[in-house]
Amino acid sequence: MNNSILITVILPTYNCEKYVKDAVNSILNQTYSNLEVIIIDDCSTDSTLQIIKSYQDSRIQLIEKEKNTG
Repeated sequence: MNNSILITVILPTYNCEKYVKDAVNSILNQTYSNLEVIIIDDCSTDSTLQIIKSYQDSRIQLIEKEKNTG
């Protein structure tokens, strides 16, 4: 695969503190490195956001919704 092609992965989240770290790590650890991860959080009330914000990776873009819309 041509490494100049940017792959975008969209990861919706809502109260998934048990699984979000594994999901993000799985995406970031792919052998293909030219990717971006757009994470859209739907107003989680657990520690999902804190876990996502702990990543210091420029490939991650976090979008925090202001209202839970399902």
